[in-house]
Amino acid sequence: MPSLVSLTPAASRQAAIAHFSARLAFETDCSDVHACQQQGTADFILVDARGPEAYAAGHVPGAINIPHRQMTAEFMAAYPADTLFVVYCAGPHCNGVHKAALKLAQLGFAVKEMIGGVTGWLDEGLSLTGDAADSRQDGIACAC
Repeated sequence: MPSLVSLTPAASRQAAIAHFSARLAFETDCSDVHACQQQGTADFILVDARGPEAYAAGHVPGAINIPHRQMTAEFMAAYPADTLFVVYCAGPHCNGVHKAALKLAQLGFAVKEMIGGVTGWLDEGLSLTGDAADSRQDGIACAC
């Protein structure tokens, strides 16, 4: 009798390659973002898509704050068309990052999600910067 894992067969090699390649085209992780920052190889703009209060309380170092509601053609015209944006929000429980990524893609920009967001960053043992950067920001709504 097959296990709960193998009850549904694994995808073919070709399907697995397509699936995981696609995921890497859409996502990056906190560790890779941090490594790029430390190595000085960050060729992207890191965007915190939360509201200004949450951003001020604590955000990933080097991130700028552009709440997804501000991502209009007029506002984003300040960035070159070939800019790669890496966006994040509060964490896996929040879809603000998806709203931001969708808007950026609709505006013609390349975009990746930093999976885990602030929660993932802290889970990696990395520090935030901001007014309450030493906390997990309990009680601060992301307002995304």
